[in-house]
Amino acid sequence: MERPNAWKTYNKTEMKKLEAAAKEYKAFIDAGKTERECVTYAAEMLEKAGYIPLEQAIAGKKKLKAGDKVYLNKMGKAVLIFLIGKKPMAEGMNIVGAHIDSPRLDLKQNPLYEDGDFALADTHYYGGIKKYQWVARELALHGVAVKKDGTAVQICIGEKEDDPVVGISDLLIHLSQEQMQKKLGEAITGEDLDIILGGRPLKDAEKEPVKAQLLQILKDSYGIEEEDLISAEIEAVPAGKARDFGLDRSMIIGYGHDDRVCAFAELKAMLSLTGTPEYTCCGMLVDKEEIGSVGATGMQSNYLENAVAEILDLQGVYSELNLRRTLRNSRMLSCDVSAGFDPLYASAFEKKNAAWLGRGVCFNKFTGSRGKGGSNDANAEFMAKLRRIMDDNKVCWQTAELGRVDLGGGGTIAYICALYGMEVIDSGVAVLSMHAPMEIISKADLYESIKAYKAFMLDA
Repeated sequence: MERPNAWKTYNKTEMKKLEAAAKEYKAFIDAGKTERECVTYAAEMLEKAGYIPLEQAIAGKKKLKAGDKVYLNKMGKAVLIFLIGKKPMAEGMNIVGAHIDSPRLDLKQNPLYEDGDFALADTHYYGGIKKYQWVARELALHGVAVKKDGTAVQICIGEKEDDPVVGISDLLIHLSQEQMQKKLGEAITGEDLDIILGGRPLKDAEKEPVKAQLLQILKDSYGIEEEDLISAEIEAVPAGKARDFGLDRSMIIGYGHDDRVCAFAELKAMLSLTGTPEYTCCGMLVDKEEIGSVGATGMQSNYLENAVAEILDLQGVYSELNLRRTLRNSRMLSCDVSAGFDPLYASAFEKKNAAWLGRGVCFNKFTGSRGKGGSNDANAEFMAKLRRIMDDNKVCWQTAELGRVDLGGGGTIAYICALYGMEVIDSGVAVLSMHAPMEIISKADLYESIKAYKAFMLDA
């Protein structure tokens, strides 16, 4: 049972819409290489569309009614979006949820040192990476340093055309005989991922003059001292913009498709909704998925539950029972990418149950690893409902598993939301080179995901 290729279904009008969405998406991931930047982008778009901060509604004791739009900015790292529907929230919401964090290198809290007439920074990698992929490539620094008085200084170095970039050196091939004998996963260790930041000494500095020069640059450019790095979150990410990939321009190569492609599709779908839906529509852009959805901004935190409670209260219908019913009766697409079938590594996949680039949004009934361990396994009834929604709205879709049984696997936020008793399934875009510094997606799958998420939210 082979699913059709989405490209074969498009007319000229749809191709224009597809290319417009792809162009907007490239701008999104170029502007949002960190979760903080994604939240800033999303908040600006939401306020232009008439959404107001939930805190503002609470402070003003606004009486929320059908058609109202509110959003929660959680610590600048996660966003919850609500378009209030006609039906009581206790009948459930239509939820789409994606994550906006991606694998990267974080600067340590005490990162700077000098060695060999270089100024360097220690890092701690975030999420699952192949460490050897992060050496000998251009990196940019994105983040924020917060001073003791609370002043937040935004940092972005390496993205403008005339910006310097930084990076991690690799051992030259002429001297790498010992390195080449090591296993691929051992040739570069976590403590080897130190970033070269500079190589020019400050003339008047007697101690660590190259590091002193670097600190002088940070002070002159950003007004920050070395101690301010203790309260900083600075991420090293691949420098440069997302670009069309393939001579036919059918794909996009860029950093952070996992999972910002689903986050963009979800945000785009939410912003395209007009009028008042039957059920309350909820969009979630969450943090920390790549390290287990932990912390105050990860899905294991209870900010979804708290936000829903506040909205019920502003509607004048809050009760513990109504809160529980709202979450229990909801339906959710856990929007996360899936491993795209790669003919160069065909042995890692079971071909007829793999996600293929260009065949539309994919549904993973289950994720997990080795016997579905740690997985949410969606009900057949929910899968049947999704088949109807997708077919009725002419969405190209496919089903997938994350690789061959016994080989590995992965997880999403689906199992966490399923704890409320709601119906949840994983849905997303197929990706090549997932978790590499540069990943590849099909423009067609992006376009079909936007269509799919909108159709799901409007289903009554």
